[in-house]
Amino acid sequence: MKTYRAAVIGCSRMGGFIDNEVVGYARIALPYSHAAGYTTCDRTDLVACADLRPDVMAEFGKLHGVPAAGQYTDYREMLAKEDLDIVSVATQPEPRAAIVVDCADSGVKAIYAEKAMAASMADADAMVEAVERNGAILNLGTNRRYDTKYDRMKEIIDSGELGDLQHIIIYNVGPLFNSGSHFLDLVLRLNNDEPAEWVQGHLPEGDSLIDGDVLTDDPRGEGTIQFSNGVKAHVLLTTRSSDTEAICSEGTITALGDGSEWQVRKAAPVGLRGRNELQPAPAPQTPPTSSTLRAVQDLVHALDTGQPPRGGVRAARAGNELVFGIIESHLQGGARVELPLQKRTTRMVRDHTPRQPKYKPD
Repeated sequence: MKTYRAAVIGCSRMGGFIDNEVVGYARIALPYSHAAGYTTCDRTDLVACADLRPDVMAEFGKLHGVPAAGQYTDYREMLAKEDLDIVSVATQPEPRAAIVVDCADSGVKAIYAEKAMAASMADADAMVEAVERNGAILNLGTNRRYDTKYDRMKEIIDSGELGDLQHIIIYNVGPLFNSGSHFLDLVLRLNNDEPAEWVQGHLPEGDSLIDGDVLTDDPRGEGTIQFSNGVKAHVLLTTRSSDTEAICSEGTITALGDGSEWQVRKAAPVGLRGRNELQPAPAPQTPPTSSTLRAVQDLVHALDTGQPPRGGVRAARAGNELVFGIIESHLQGGARVELPLQKRTTRMVRDHTPRQPKYKPD
């Protein structure tokens, strides 16, 4: 079977070194970085990388076995020379769209883009157009879509044993681009990627971060999302970090601590009058697996078979639109905003120094 040639653009934390930050962290199974996913997968060969910082690339090369000849400060030169099958775009959101478009236009057939998808909806639209025009595929680094823990949660919801899905609650969505993009994609995944009809949201510090059409930083946000199948999602800012709950007509399933603990409750008759109340039920026990490796394997499977990936560029755009829907609702004073958004020009543009990657674990 073919071994696919892979490369990483953006060699910092998620690109190459995040594993050093999460060693011993029970919620995350290694490999976690894009590069480690490629070096672990037996169907991919990490042959090149690109970054504006030669010193970071040098350390990346030492860790992941990419020789100096395969390290580029100009990613376009890398695309022209390396005959790549899969490219990760692990940069920040602001430059990501242009890089993804260049990858697709250069003939790369599989792209693994870090989240959030893009710094504006106009950018997200350009990514969709380029990927589809070139017959490429794209998965986004929203890892819970590829996590076996949440696969099991979705299986229980889809089985109907808890009745019909009615609400999904995310208890701490946090900064919308950095962490919110993960959990908004999880909402889409648990609800079978049904289209959203409207969003109503609020940014607690939003007014101080908005200058016309420009977001000067990644805002925290919360709100409500209505889907076409009647399901509502509620994304909240609370102290319950990384908790997710699905409420169905005959029971609930809750992932506590990002799936480190589970609670299932089913409706059952209790008491003298036999009224239905929610009672504890057996909860799933799913060992952790590497979501990054599964995302890479999903791209490999799509390249092998021609079947669509689990994520896809349109699911990525749908999640990005939920981010901007919450932002746009805030801009309109908390009004309900219909989707798809008419305004596509609001953009995040930050002025910050890149974080230094952690080259070695503690």
